[in-house]
Amino acid sequence: MSVLPFDQREGFIWMNGNLVPWRDAKLHVLSHGLHYASCVFEGERAYGGQIFKSAEHSERFRRSANVLDFEIPYSVAELNAAKQLVVDKNNLTDCYVRPVAWRGSEMMAVAAQNSTINTAIAVWPWPSMFNVAEKMKGIRLDIADYRRPDPQTAPTAAKAAGLYMICTISKHRAERRGYADAMMLDWQGRVAECTGANIFFAVDGVLHTPIADCFLDGITRRTVIDLAKRRGVEVIERRIMPEELTQFDECFLTGTGAEVTPVSEIGPYKFTPGALSRAFVEDYSAEVRPKQQAA
Repeated sequence: MSVLPFDQREGFIWMNGNLVPWRDAKLHVLSHGLHYASCVFEGERAYGGQIFKSAEHSERFRRSANVLDFEIPYSVAELNAAKQLVVDKNNLTDCYVRPVAWRGSEMMAVAAQNSTINTAIAVWPWPSMFNVAEKMKGIRLDIADYRRPDPQTAPTAAKAAGLYMICTISKHRAERRGYADAMMLDWQGRVAECTGANIFFAVDGVLHTPIADCFLDGITRRTVIDLAKRRGVEVIERRIMPEELTQFDECFLTGTGAEVTPVSEIGPYKFTPGALSRAFVEDYSAEVRPKQQAA
């Protein structure tokens, strides 16, 4: 991944209906979204120049805004077209796609009903790691101190910027301790997800995954559940307590960034990435590639 600061890159960003030079895509320091987290976003990827499940992401993007009490002023079709335009205009094939929408600078108080809703879309190179052998080594996870909140206390159904504050804190702590990421529990101490990915466990040929009621039911998560059905693999969505992790043989993460990433360790719990993890790494990599390239 490039270490060039994101405000110093070249290319084009789509902003409020227009393509603008990358370095000109700016907002005022007194934007409501910066001060009060009235901001939603998506994380998507293009493979071979085509955005994977673009419409599903655009639909969730608009739903997230509605949960935060504002409306993105573009339809799903308009957002899909704008995302593809940015990918094409920047001459990228395998890349990350970031739509973001936020309340602007017209009002600077908790209430900001009359603020303009700004929308932007940026893309940047992000090649996919399809080296199965490397992935099968598995990553190590810490266990986060912060927990996913009770859905009665936060808009957990939205991909809202404010919900990621505890994820950044948790991932920083994990990386300082030598881990790749951290697994988060929910407000009742049950297994929830990682800082930016959903989690699956496997035993006796069956997948188990936490019920997504206080964190995002990820699009990659749903894709893997669909891939499991095609394989005839049972998926059980249920409450999972940390002490149950001793009974599972395999574990893997799912997400736009993670794709399908096997796990070898979560704190004191050990796993051996095996046949099921490998199957879903391979199935997902085949699923996301444009079909004419996969043939």
